[in-house]
Amino acid sequence: MTAGPPVLSVDDLRVTYPGPPELRALDGVSLQVSAGECLAVLGESGSGKSTLARVLLGVAADARVEGTVRLGESDLQGLNEKGWRAVRWRRIALAPQSTASLNPVLRVGLQLAEPQQVHLGRSRSDSDARSVEALGQVGLGDWAVDRYPSQLSGGQKRQVLLALALVCDPDVIVLDEPTSGLDPVVRNQVIATLSQLVRTDGRALVLLGHDVEAMAALADRVAVLYRGWVAETGPATRVLRQPRAPFTWALLNARPTLASLKELRGIRDGLASPDAAQLAAGCPFVDRCTQAVDACSTERPGLAAPEGEDGQRLVACLRGGLVTILRARDLHKSYRVGRHRSDAAVDGVSLAVRHGEVVGVVGATGAGKSTLAALLVGLLPPDQGTVCLDGQDLAAIGPADLRRARRRIQLLFQDPFEALSPRLTIGDAVREPLDVQKDGDPHWREERVRIEFSAVRLPTDASFLARRSHELSGGQLQRVALARALVLDPQLLVADEPFSMLDPSEQANLLQLLKRLQVERGMAMVLVSHDLAVVMRTADRILVLDRGRVVEEGTGTELLISPQHPVTRSLLAAAGRDRVFAGFTAPESPER
Repeated sequence: MTAGPPVLSVDDLRVTYPGPPELRALDGVSLQVSAGECLAVLGESGSGKSTLARVLLGVAADARVEGTVRLGESDLQGLNEKGWRAVRWRRIALAPQSTASLNPVLRVGLQLAEPQQVHLGRSRSDSDARSVEALGQVGLGDWAVDRYPSQLSGGQKRQVLLALALVCDPDVIVLDEPTSGLDPVVRNQVIATLSQLVRTDGRALVLLGHDVEAMAALADRVAVLYRGWVAETGPATRVLRQPRAPFTWALLNARPTLASLKELRGIRDGLASPDAAQLAAGCPFVDRCTQAVDACSTERPGLAAPEGEDGQRLVACLRGGLVTILRARDLHKSYRVGRHRSDAAVDGVSLAVRHGEVVGVVGATGAGKSTLAALLVGLLPPDQGTVCLDGQDLAAIGPADLRRARRRIQLLFQDPFEALSPRLTIGDAVREPLDVQKDGDPHWREERVRIEFSAVRLPTDASFLARRSHELSGGQLQRVALARALVLDPQLLVADEPFSMLDPSEQANLLQLLKRLQVERGMAMVLVSHDLAVVMRTADRILVLDRGRVVEEGTGTELLISPQHPVTRSLLAAAGRDRVFAGFTAPESPER
């Protein structure tokens, strides 16, 4: 649809709560919404959504509000309380997040009738009729009119708040978490009601919350808030399906859905907890971002269109949005067999890995997975094709640059017995990369080794560090190999069958450890395995490899529900997909 002139517009809105210390809740927010349009504002708790709702209704208490808020031609910032009373309910109404805003000593019917009588001059009988109608719109019957709030469930009270926002038929309705606490049936009914208000009645909706599915059903455009700052804005289908801002991508990947196979993964904590009272000098997301560079700490990014898009979507990121850390193009690698024949282990493989992303590579034994892993980290030269790390071709750079690049990409080998030298103590094996890179002094390196042993949940005492590889179990040794891969704090880890030699219990423990470290450190990861079940629980995207070629690509859910290639179906069958799906077969009708 083509939006008309904005009925509500916000320009450079800054809201500061008095201290000490002062708290900047909104920092330069600019938004607008037209009649017959729904604008969704998505963000974490504490992002400033409820503050925005209060400012739009002129109930921001003692906060200092700067910037412009316009309702049609009216400048709301210039209104006194008398002017606000002429605007609230009649032209703009709010359904707040907290049900504590309902008066506990008044029946629901009286609370719904009061704003109609005060602002619209309706009679009590007309008000009561409209109240019953509004309650029906949100899924409650006329029985609710005579109830006190204490006689309603939490979800029913939220429905009453929504009815309150509707009763005066305002031009703009601001909804703060409108679907929170509702059961799925009522939630869908509320979404249908809101959709009708926009599509049929031409109202403008501002939907504040974190219910992505509701936003996908209702919103025309989405703005994403982080610590009071707009990280991304644009058409809802683009922002919610293909986010470009690092925060948006991380937030959407953290949410549970019924169709998700991948286990939940939150956004990593900052290197230091962000001080809500301190205004960020650079990007507010910098301490949690997986692709931040030094400039991100000092330069505040403005909203700009990502490269290659038409300008409808804007992203606030100095790096232009999500960045691909590793890109492999048309990789080929063959091994000579005899004098006249060679076998292609990798045959035209291309893949891309974004910062913080987990990409799975699955295939049967001999599919080319380990060769591909070695090509990605530069241990093998490709016969053809390129591997670029942050845009740098690993095959085209000199030894010094290659050494620096290898700090950022590490390989976790399949067999820790082969990966670790039996002549070194395990402490020396983990310290060796630091020695090669000449990091710090000897005391600093020893302390760094202990930190990594602690991170992988191994003892850090001198006697344990003095052991050699043959004195450890397979599970312990794989943790040592992981510590060695992580000691340089890489941005990308290529894990080649890291669980194949472990028993199920140790496999589960190491998988959980690896996922936790990946999130905490903000690493990207390529997880290579023949175990499709493990990869589906971990990866954001999966590539299926067969005879050196990528034969299928998709999310775990897409591959499980609708596998397209025979190899994928074979791997799923081996993992027990058919047995699982057989459990959902409808039983035959009993004989009569």
